[in-house]
Amino acid sequence: MTIVLGILGLSFLVFFHELGHFLVARAVGVKVEAFSIGMGPVLLHKTIGQTDYRISLIPLGGYCAMKGENDYRTALEAGLTEIHGDKDSFYGTHPFKRILIAFAGPFFNLIFAFIAFFVIATIGYTYKSAGTTVKMTDETEEYADLPSPAHDAGMKSGDKIISMNGQPMEDFSDIAAFTATHGGEEISVTVERDGKTLEIKVQTELDKSTGIGRLGIVSDKNSVTERHYGPYGFFPAIVEGGRQTFSMLGMTLRGIATLFKGVDITNAVSGPARITQILGSTVQDGFKEGVKIGIISTLQLLAMISLSLFLTNLLPVPILDGGLILFALIELVARKKMHPKVLYYIQFVGIALIGGLLVLAIIGDIRYFIR
Repeated sequence: MTIVLGILGLSFLVFFHELGHFLVARAVGVKVEAFSIGMGPVLLHKTIGQTDYRISLIPLGGYCAMKGENDYRTALEAGLTEIHGDKDSFYGTHPFKRILIAFAGPFFNLIFAFIAFFVIATIGYTYKSAGTTVKMTDETEEYADLPSPAHDAGMKSGDKIISMNGQPMEDFSDIAAFTATHGGEEISVTVERDGKTLEIKVQTELDKSTGIGRLGIVSDKNSVTERHYGPYGFFPAIVEGGRQTFSMLGMTLRGIATLFKGVDITNAVSGPARITQILGSTVQDGFKEGVKIGIISTLQLLAMISLSLFLTNLLPVPILDGGLILFALIELVARKKMHPKVLYYIQFVGIALIGGLLVLAIIGDIRYFIR
């Protein structure tokens, strides 16, 4: 059941992504020949207007098949120097319209994240978290063997963290989230000690097996209290939804940047199997605690994954939406269509690159499940 729930969750995000492509393609006059919920063999279909709407056998997202998407192959086989297409086809339309179509998919992932955080803000929830008073790991029994960059920099057990790099810390979960995405960096920690405010520079440690930053601190167990988030009214929830979306977007960007710091990608990056398992477990565990908790925990994780899809799809890599946007921008600036042979070879490189990353992610998944 865990796997089924995970697949359904990921499929919804992919479907929502494809819906963005579909709506904008229709809006700018590009013919959508087929729009499917699910992949593989078609179970049911009905043609309405110019589009064949389908429900397919495999519940993995869906697809938006636009007219002329493979015109570059036709041009390549015919030995043409540029791609020809009808005005209502993907490669026959204006480059700016192609940019809009390509950007619409990732943009819908961004919109979904905002909607999810908006709904969470309107519902509100209660949670338990420790305060910002901390202890050094090398002064505790449980973590005495772990290094403490914070202690080495001059922090002491009993310090109350007020802010990190000028960002206020409300509770220990804020501290943990900030530290996790600033591994291997020097950060400024403002603490309160004996009624005085001190600013201490700390060089965080980067755990290269996970890509997570560490300060070498733990929370004060005696400071755990019940805290409340929301509920917000309609308009305040819109503001809060936007704030949470861009805050999480920034954290996701920093997380992606961490991958270029020499971390173990096969361990730090979750592949499709691991994401499916985590998502399915989150849904199951959340709803066991109650409908409200189930909805909130599911929406939070879906929003995080959706933001990751937004960013990764915009990478200027061939076969991704970012690659299509880049090609269209080149045509727009050069005022000349790309040679189909150039496009073919670039697409080939993109497939190889994405395939390689997928292999690494799958290897990581296998290692994860074996452990």
